[in-house]
Amino acid sequence: MIIVAHVLLILLGATEILQADLLPDEKISLLPPVNFTIKVTGLAQVLLQWKPNPDQEQRNVNLEYQVKINTPKEDDYETRITESKCVTILHKGFSASVRTILQSDHSLLASSWVSAELHAPPGSPGTSIVNLTCTTNTTEDNYSRLRSYQVSLHCTWLVGTDAPEDTQYFLYYRYGSWTEECQEYSKDTLGRNIACWFPRTFILSKGRDWLAVLVNGSSKHSAIKPFDQLFALHAIDQINPPLNVTAEIEGTRLSIQWEKPVSAFPIHCFDYEVKIHNTRNGYLQIEKLMTNAFISIIDDLSKHDVQVRAAVSSMCREAGLWSEWSQPIYVGNDEHKPLREWFLIVIMATICFILLILSLICKICHLWIKLFPPIPAPKSNIKDLFVTTNYEAGAMPAVCISEFPRRGTAASVERLVKNILDE
Repeated sequence: MIIVAHVLLILLGATEILQADLLPDEKISLLPPVNFTIKVTGLAQVLLQWKPNPDQEQRNVNLEYQVKINTPKEDDYETRITESKCVTILHKGFSASVRTILQSDHSLLASSWVSAELHAPPGSPGTSIVNLTCTTNTTEDNYSRLRSYQVSLHCTWLVGTDAPEDTQYFLYYRYGSWTEECQEYSKDTLGRNIACWFPRTFILSKGRDWLAVLVNGSSKHSAIKPFDQLFALHAIDQINPPLNVTAEIEGTRLSIQWEKPVSAFPIHCFDYEVKIHNTRNGYLQIEKLMTNAFISIIDDLSKHDVQVRAAVSSMCREAGLWSEWSQPIYVGNDEHKPLREWFLIVIMATICFILLILSLICKICHLWIKLFPPIPAPKSNIKDLFVTTNYEAGAMPAVCISEFPRRGTAASVERLVKNILDE
């Protein structure tokens, strides 16, 4: 062990001495690369190439290169080879620089920069399209044995504000090494293309490459400026809703199950959201899940609608868009009274209310007395009738009638009649 330790120390010391001899701080002068060029190799894709400086002093060192993208977006990276591919938009022009570097643990030695530039393509201002948006969607491919799923592409845009009326636009997309021109366009009222549909593309369902889209145009009156844009697939992929959603209620226990969406991603690559809406009180419950089943305790006296949506999990791809909600499924009982019963209740309550109001009005305005006046007092022949009747029956002598006041009131007559009837 002691011998091994001594050997390691000797090797470490030799390495430090060798590095010290090779440090370029004072002994090596780095020269910039030569023949730096930028070449367009595809839609929104360029190739940067350069060569080492032939006058560079050759030493036992590994030279590297630092590449800096100046426009349209600043970026820098390092490489050991003398070329680099770059995916970027080009309608604003492109500019980059490169220099030779030598790194160590103690210092960084670098040459001066050399630059190259691609000018923006020609075209009149305001003639290029604006608001370019694209979405992809996956469907099952029953016509191909090589691919189980097929990706469609749909893009829309707006006409440039200063584009002539005879302007016509054309769309191209590139994914990987494949480039396609659109064949199915939608047009505005002037016949200009404003949308494109690719029912089948070369885009991979689980791909991670950038999608490049270019829209150029032509006109007899002006040069139309092209426009290109890059899309990350996870940001534009419209996931399908989950399949075969089912919901069952047992008492207060609601069980929901579903299947993964139509997608090239396996079942473990999806997150889900379940939405349960109580139609009686409006209560909304949303739960996020990683499985394709959910159980909830609900109000069994209410009706509920259930929906589910999906998104690709960050475990399999960068987080993207949620799918649309599945079609609602209705479960449970609706405790609302039927419309007919409610109608009868309202009618009866309205009638009672009207009668109550009328009775109050009658009482206040004395309408009852006006509608039903008191019965007038009976005439004198009524007295003779009673005298004759009673005399014949032997219930009362005739002389008794002379004992009544001759000028009685109507109330006296009423009392007399009442007494006779009672007897």
